[in-house]
Amino acid sequence: MSVTTTSTAAISAAAAADDALRTPTDVATLADRLGRLADQAGRIGADAILIAPGADMRYFVGHSVGSHERFSCLAVTPDGRARLLVPLLERPGWAGTPVERLDLQISTWKDGEDPYSALTALLPAGVTGLAVDDYLPAMHAIGMRDALPGSRLALVGAAIGELRMRKDAAEVAALAAVGAAIDRVQRRIGEWLRPGRTEHEVAADITEALVQEGHSGADFVIVGSGPNGASPHHEASDRVIQQGDPVVIDIGGPSPAGYFSDCTRTYSVGAPADPEFGRVYEIVRTAQAAGVAAAVAGATCASADAAARTVIERAGYGEYFVTRTGHGIGLEVHEHPYLVAGNEQPLEPGMTFSVEPGIYLPGRFGVRIEDIVVVDEAGAPRLLNNCPTELTIVGDGTE
Repeated sequence: MSVTTTSTAAISAAAAADDALRTPTDVATLADRLGRLADQAGRIGADAILIAPGADMRYFVGHSVGSHERFSCLAVTPDGRARLLVPLLERPGWAGTPVERLDLQISTWKDGEDPYSALTALLPAGVTGLAVDDYLPAMHAIGMRDALPGSRLALVGAAIGELRMRKDAAEVAALAAVGAAIDRVQRRIGEWLRPGRTEHEVAADITEALVQEGHSGADFVIVGSGPNGASPHHEASDRVIQQGDPVVIDIGGPSPAGYFSDCTRTYSVGAPADPEFGRVYEIVRTAQAAGVAAAVAGATCASADAAARTVIERAGYGEYFVTRTGHGIGLEVHEHPYLVAGNEQPLEPGMTFSVEPGIYLPGRFGVRIEDIVVVDEAGAPRLLNNCPTELTIVGDGTE
């Protein structure tokens, strides 16, 4: 009889990872973020910053409740005061959340009342400069402008991005935990990917596995087989997967704590049918490694993009690399910073982003390899995904 033992260290590591998947942001951190947002308001000359439900709101107050067409808004002024206005019928959704433990005024409005006048009454007299986040619907932004005669609107997304793009240690831990969860799903792809199944069938199994492995749900499941893999944002279709198909699997979703995973691997179902596939795969693999290695503190986003792109261009496939090299990730799948030509933002410790070069040959196949990388405190790139990047062949009875 064999006995399997698990070390105390392994149990502790697993518990810590589970905590990182689930633990909400602490109140002290949220208070600090609100203070820094108030400082940004003063820096950009805004009388009030208005934030809609979504990732920005969750970042600053630890929670967000969508209100459909009704007006919800977090307002922060340079004096450091924060106010939250929500529809009365949505107020129960804020019960027990960190918002109730913050020094923050929560007010409500009910159907039949003017929500813009309700928020105006909460703001200091003389407010005219309104800075709105990128997700406040236009009808609400204009409604607020009209409720404050003489006011003007500006976007504050770039200033908020300055705060959000540098992750603290708890955020990096949350991203590492959800990165490990997506790795577990990628390692199980051989359970579902085989000839005769449709992309939709494989996607349905992956969606279920995302939740099994620690996500709160699936945000996207791309299964691009054969020629469908040449479309970077193909999702899944009724195409039947064939023996010899390359298949791009790009999957991700949020953890219960709200932080996202995003990982892509390209598989072959049995021996590749296209004789060029193996060469293309290795070019992309080399480009991805070059992009990761270049993502050091002090390098620019554009230079990291160039490091990956140069490998593909020199191999003669530059016209088929049709996307940027990467995007920031956190409480959103796509956020600052973006690894793209022309972006001279220097990389700094705490910045976390994808590195995902690809080659897409129309009518034939695509190859993409994607991992999440964080610039660590020493300024070096650290992978938050650890699945092998070597080609995995599935569906031939050997996996």
